[in-house]
Amino acid sequence: MSADRLKEYLDQMRSAALLACEFAAGMEQDAFLSDVRTQMAVGMALVLIGESASRIMIQHPDFAVDHPEIPWSKIKGMRNFVVHDYYELELPIVLDTVKTSLPMLVSQLDSLRNWRAQGE
Repeated sequence: MSADRLKEYLDQMRSAALLACEFAAGMEQDAFLSDVRTQMAVGMALVLIGESASRIMIQHPDFAVDHPEIPWSKIKGMRNFVVHDYYELELPIVLDTVKTSLPMLVSQLDSLRNWRAQGE
Protein backbone atom coordinates (compact mmCIF):
# COMPACT_ATOMS: atom_id res chain seq x y z
CA MET A 1 0.00 0.00 0.00
CA SER A 2 1.19 3.46 -0.78
CA ALA A 3 2.36 6.15 1.59
CA ASP A 4 -0.40 8.35 0.16
CA ARG A 5 -3.04 5.91 1.41
CA LEU A 6 -1.43 5.85 4.86
CA LYS A 7 -1.46 9.65 4.97
CA GLU A 8 -5.10 9.62 3.91
CA TYR A 9 -6.05 7.27 6.76
CA LEU A 10 -4.17 9.37 9.30
CA ASP A 11 -5.85 12.52 7.99
CA GLN A 12 -9.25 10.84 8.18
CA MET A 13 -8.61 9.89 11.80
CA ARG A 14 -7.60 13.45 12.64
CA SER A 15 -10.56 14.99 10.84
CA ALA A 16 -13.11 12.70 12.50
CA ALA A 17 -11.53 13.28 15.93
CA LEU A 18 -11.74 17.05 15.46
CA LEU A 19 -15.37 16.76 14.39
CA ALA A 20 -16.26 14.67 17.43
CA CYS A 21 -14.63 17.26 19.66
CA GLU A 22 -16.51 20.02 17.88
CA PHE A 23 -19.83 18.19 18.20
CA ALA A 24 -19.44 17.88 21.97
CA ALA A 25 -17.68 21.19 22.59
CA GLY A 26 -18.93 22.91 25.72
CA MET A 27 -21.33 20.12 26.59
CA GLU A 28 -21.61 18.89 30.13
CA GLN A 29 -22.62 15.30 30.77
CA ASP A 30 -26.34 16.02 31.33
CA ALA A 31 -26.60 17.91 28.06
CA PHE A 32 -24.80 15.12 26.18
CA LEU A 33 -26.99 12.44 27.74
CA SER A 34 -30.12 14.22 26.57
CA ASP A 35 -28.87 15.06 23.05
CA VAL A 36 -29.36 12.00 20.85
CA ARG A 37 -28.24 13.84 17.73
CA THR A 38 -24.85 14.67 19.25
CA GLN A 39 -24.51 11.14 20.63
CA MET A 40 -25.06 9.68 17.17
CA ALA A 41 -22.74 12.19 15.49
CA VAL A 42 -19.99 11.43 18.00
CA GLY A 43 -20.61 7.70 17.60
CA MET A 44 -20.21 7.96 13.84
CA ALA A 45 -16.98 9.93 14.28
CA LEU A 46 -15.66 7.17 16.56
CA VAL A 47 -16.55 4.61 13.90
CA LEU A 48 -14.65 6.59 11.26
CA ILE A 49 -11.60 6.96 13.50
CA GLY A 50 -11.63 3.24 14.26
CA GLU A 51 -12.13 2.23 10.65
CA SER A 52 -9.09 4.20 9.54
CA ALA A 53 -7.03 2.85 12.46
CA SER A 54 -8.08 -0.68 11.53
CA ARG A 55 -7.03 -0.16 7.93
CA ILE A 56 -3.65 1.14 9.06
CA MET A 57 -3.20 -1.92 11.27
CA ILE A 58 -4.02 -4.24 8.35
CA GLN A 59 -2.42 -2.45 5.42
CA HIS A 60 0.50 -0.77 7.21
CA PRO A 61 1.24 -3.02 10.22
CA ASP A 62 4.85 -1.85 10.53
CA PHE A 63 3.68 1.73 10.88
CA ALA A 64 1.35 0.82 13.72
CA VAL A 65 4.13 -1.13 15.45
CA ASP A 66 6.54 1.77 14.98
CA HIS A 67 4.06 4.17 16.62
CA PRO A 68 2.84 2.48 19.81
CA GLU A 69 1.95 5.87 21.31
CA ILE A 70 -1.26 5.63 19.28
CA PRO A 71 -3.57 3.09 20.97
CA TRP A 72 -4.44 1.37 17.68
CA SER A 73 -6.13 -1.67 19.22
CA LYS A 74 -8.18 0.38 21.67
CA ILE A 75 -9.33 2.67 18.86
CA LYS A 76 -10.34 -0.33 16.77
CA GLY A 77 -12.06 -1.85 19.81
CA MET A 78 -14.08 1.32 20.39
CA ARG A 79 -15.15 1.27 16.74
CA ASN A 80 -16.27 -2.33 17.05
CA PHE A 81 -18.19 -1.61 20.23
CA VAL A 82 -19.98 1.39 18.69
CA VAL A 83 -20.87 -0.60 15.56
CA HIS A 84 -21.92 -3.86 17.19
CA ASP A 85 -23.17 -2.80 20.62
CA TYR A 86 -24.38 0.76 20.09
CA TYR A 87 -27.28 0.45 22.50
CA GLU A 88 -24.91 -0.78 25.21
CA LEU A 89 -22.63 2.27 25.03
CA GLU A 90 -21.88 3.96 28.31
CA LEU A 91 -22.42 7.52 27.20
CA PRO A 92 -20.48 9.16 30.05
CA ILE A 93 -17.43 7.15 28.93
CA VAL A 94 -18.02 8.21 25.33
CA LEU A 95 -18.12 11.86 26.37
CA ASP A 96 -14.99 11.44 28.48
CA THR A 97 -13.25 9.85 25.50
CA VAL A 98 -14.18 12.82 23.33
CA LYS A 99 -13.05 15.36 25.91
CA THR A 100 -9.80 13.70 26.99
CA SER A 101 -8.61 11.00 24.61
CA LEU A 102 -9.49 12.59 21.28
CA PRO A 103 -7.62 15.88 21.84
CA MET A 104 -4.59 13.77 22.80
CA LEU A 105 -5.05 11.67 19.66
CA VAL A 106 -5.20 14.79 17.49
CA SER A 107 -1.97 16.00 19.09
CA GLN A 108 -0.31 12.62 18.46
CA LEU A 109 -1.47 12.61 14.85
CA ASP A 110 -0.16 16.16 14.42
CA SER A 111 3.22 14.99 15.74
CA LEU A 112 3.22 12.16 13.21
CA ARG A 113 2.37 14.59 10.44
CA ASN A 114 5.25 16.85 11.45
CA TRP A 115 7.61 13.89 11.73
CA ARG A 116 6.63 12.63 8.26
CA ALA A 117 7.16 16.09 6.81
CA GLN A 118 10.74 16.00 8.13
CA GLY A 119 11.49 12.82 6.25
CA GLU A 120 10.10 9.63 7.77
